[in-house]
Amino acid sequence: MSKTDITKPADLTGHSEGTGPLRMRRPLYVDFMPPCNSACPAGENIQAWMDFAQAGNYFEAFQTLVEDNPFPAIMGRVCVKPCETGCNRTHIDTTVNIHAVERYIGDEAISQKWPIQFVAYSSGKKVLVIGGGPSGLSAAYHLARMGHEVEVYEASGHLGGLLWSGVPDYRLPKEILEFEVDRIVRTGVKIKLNYKVADVAFEKTAGHFDAVYLAIGAQLIHKEEFEHDGSVYMSDAFSFFNEAKINISPFLKKKVVVYGGGKLALYLSRMIKRFGSEAVVYFEGDKKLMPAYDYETEDALDEGVELNLLRQISSIKNKKITFEKMKVEKGKAVGTKEFETIDADVLIIANRQETDSAFLRALTDLTFNEDGSINIDTRRMTGQAGIFAGGDMLPGENRSATIAIGQGKKAAKNIDAFLKGKAFQKPDKHATASYKKLHMWYKTEAPKKEQDKLNPLVAIQNFDEVIAGLSEKEARYESQRCLSCGNCFECDGCFAACPEDAIIKLGPGNRYNFNYDACTGCAVCYEQCPCHAIEMIPEPLKANSNAR
Repeated sequence: MSKTDITKPADLTGHSEGTGPLRMRRPLYVDFMPPCNSACPAGENIQAWMDFAQAGNYFEAFQTLVEDNPFPAIMGRVCVKPCETGCNRTHIDTTVNIHAVERYIGDEAISQKWPIQFVAYSSGKKVLVIGGGPSGLSAAYHLARMGHEVEVYEASGHLGGLLWSGVPDYRLPKEILEFEVDRIVRTGVKIKLNYKVADVAFEKTAGHFDAVYLAIGAQLIHKEEFEHDGSVYMSDAFSFFNEAKINISPFLKKKVVVYGGGKLALYLSRMIKRFGSEAVVYFEGDKKLMPAYDYETEDALDEGVELNLLRQISSIKNKKITFEKMKVEKGKAVGTKEFETIDADVLIIANRQETDSAFLRALTDLTFNEDGSINIDTRRMTGQAGIFAGGDMLPGENRSATIAIGQGKKAAKNIDAFLKGKAFQKPDKHATASYKKLHMWYKTEAPKKEQDKLNPLVAIQNFDEVIAGLSEKEARYESQRCLSCGNCFECDGCFAACPEDAIIKLGPGNRYNFNYDACTGCAVCYEQCPCHAIEMIPEPLKANSNAR
């Protein structure tokens, strides 16, 4: 059925369109896109794995989940959860705790050591992935599932990219990261660590690779221009993360100023608190301009981090930092020529990430931006054929591991098509099932089960995980709060409501069929379907049966 077959039904009150032989519209079982699925940057079929979780079948939930995202335990912890922002449940009580259910499934898979099940036939093609962060690993994983031979070259000694170097243990324990990353290796992907690529064209030719995926991330911090006399110890976010793993003495029991408004700034400010130091965050914009999500800011404030907005560094002299007070005009922070000065021992710059893409300049027909990010076309390809790119090295402020994972999967699909000598064709996308489309004749409130959190005063004493997971009972309860928006879940509402017995049950998992010879077009089934899996469409010239 094409999208144009579905039309908005007219006023069905009194059945003015006619019934029986005079029927002008007939019911049709349809599928719409759930808003959670639509909002997920990783392209997860959330409703599908949530359905398995509702039944307590977590193994199948896991297999369904990893068809799109190989890191459920990781993303159940660090995802910025746009799926929950779109959840229709918010119109009744509160969103389904989707990421917590995903985390439970991921943790259960680790505990039970569930393998990822798939069958792949060798394509005879080789792909080089440069960069072992979430985007590179996602691309490698999906390419391996497609039957391609994949090698990942990583400049550092660890896989995971910013998940390893930029997310503290209190948010993502290293053992969780390592287990899920190791799954990529177990799919047959070859890994080369501590290998920094200097010449992409040489590596492509020398390794007999048919395509290359660039996923080097954005692990540089923009250099701020201001006068300083060296009296305050200075570092940047990524240098800090690396140094703190070896020596925390420069940051121990000091007054540390963090400059930036994104999650990196808040992550490291919370680390500073765990070192027993005073952590003060300054940002040039207001709250609306902060890249960090509200919950990230609130968690930092709860732990005693101080936040100062509308302040831009002007100079450093005699162990004092001078800030210019800012104001917002037309969505941008501008100076006021008013200043304030504070004492500080350490300054960590965590404002605006950039990409170290200088080594790519030797490639012809690639276009770069001021921050080192690279531009791609609709095929996820750079200006040079066979060279693709994705993840944090693409332009944009809304960088996240979830987006990077999704870009890796999209790149894999386009690389697969390229290797087969054709262009990737996106499948048609169903319209989203908004809350207004649902016919919620029941609205039983079932409050969300919040995850337990360590008391902030306890949390800052160590790097233990702050947010706890759900129990099996809680995860199943949360999954059962799902409304199954836009897709039939066999509630039998249509079957029970039809006054003509025109609906035929086809058995568990097979849904229903309409007997159009008996159907009068009264639209009772349509009006009571809670998830909007039935649409009223114009009566065709020739009736055809429609199974659901």
